[in-house]
Amino acid sequence: MKKIPESIQLAWEKRMGASIFTTVDNQNVPNSIYVKSIVRFDDSKFLIADNYFDKTRANIKQGSKGVILFMVSEAEAYQIKGNIKYHTEGEFYNDMKKWNNPKHPGHAVVVLEVEEVYCGSKTL
Repeated sequence: MKKIPESIQLAWEKRMGASIFTTVDNQNVPNSIYVKSIVRFDDSKFLIADNYFDKTRANIKQGSKGVILFMVSEAEAYQIKGNIKYHTEGEFYNDMKKWNNPKHPGHAVVVLEVEEVYCGSKTL
């Protein structure tokens, strides 16, 4: 697990719109979805609410890694890559239930543990 650089933490607070979350299936076919129910949990983890996952949930359960992509401006994008774990109870799940919009089901929460961080193609 890698600590999220302070510059990325600041950029996260300025992100525009929804983030993109990508997983891959066991044939290495990628699946990308827009996510709005996502938070930075601490300096090494992001939480994503599973409100309507289907392919994403299946990919996670098959052991996929994950990628979060977000934009700060039209010319500034960031990628965060890492291991992901799926939780239907416990600390992370309970935290998600506090911030996830109650109109959404919040079936579970995905925890992405940061391993790699990029600004465009530059490794940070």
